[in-house]
Amino acid sequence: MTNELVLLKLGGSLITDKDKPYTPRLDKLKELASEVKTALDSNLGLNLILGHGSGSFGHVAAKKHGTRDGVQTKEQWLGFTEVRLQAAELNRYVVTSLFEAGIPAMPFPPSASIVSDKRKVTHHNVETIRRALEVNLLPVVQGDVAFDETLGGTILSTEDVFTFLVDQFPTTRILLAGIEAGVWADFPARTQLVKQIQLADYEAMRAGIKGSASTDVTGGMKAKVEEMLSLIQKQNKLTVQIFSAEEHGFLTRALQGENVGTLLTA
Repeated sequence: MTNELVLLKLGGSLITDKDKPYTPRLDKLKELASEVKTALDSNLGLNLILGHGSGSFGHVAAKKHGTRDGVQTKEQWLGFTEVRLQAAELNRYVVTSLFEAGIPAMPFPPSASIVSDKRKVTHHNVETIRRALEVNLLPVVQGDVAFDETLGGTILSTEDVFTFLVDQFPTTRILLAGIEAGVWADFPARTQLVKQIQLADYEAMRAGIKGSASTDVTGGMKAKVEEMLSLIQKQNKLTVQIFSAEEHGFLTRALQGENVGTLLTA
């Protein structure tokens, strides 16, 4: 496969201990970085933009200050900078892991370059990301705070950022790696994994898909699936895979094109 661009998200629950504030899973990050390196080494035509969630870093501060719902007061703006600080802290762990695995990773924090309106990205200076890709660097984006035309300030999830990037770069696949094996038809019982969801079939299964079990200010699984299907509706050639990267090797396999979770297609 030549020059394929894949957007990969490492979920916050995968890279942090979501029940212990400000706790990265350092061994997991090391393992994931090495899996990314394996996939890149085995397919020189693979271009990646990596994104990651905030897990027990940003979500805790965000919830405390209600940042996603809008930022107006002096106290809320202080909270806004606290969320940014925590997001940056986790980002440093992620980028360090990649760098130590021999991957030339470079952070592009959305808060420095994105403006949104009601959480829809309206402006993003992507020229720097484009140049990074041209020289084979790995751009890293993340769930982050952003200035917002209507809300003053808000929080954008990695998916919000990906939604914009898909319009800017010819993306073939989005991979969302978390701790859930994929989309369950019967959450939280988790006995029936859905291997594939086509746009047309989604309405019928909608009732079974629920939100997230732990604190997640960006809406959990249902929001994720709906957001990704609306992207696929606009870009028919795009596929999205939701899968667990808990088990060693699954991330590499997904990057190599195998369906190890739930595949969303047109």
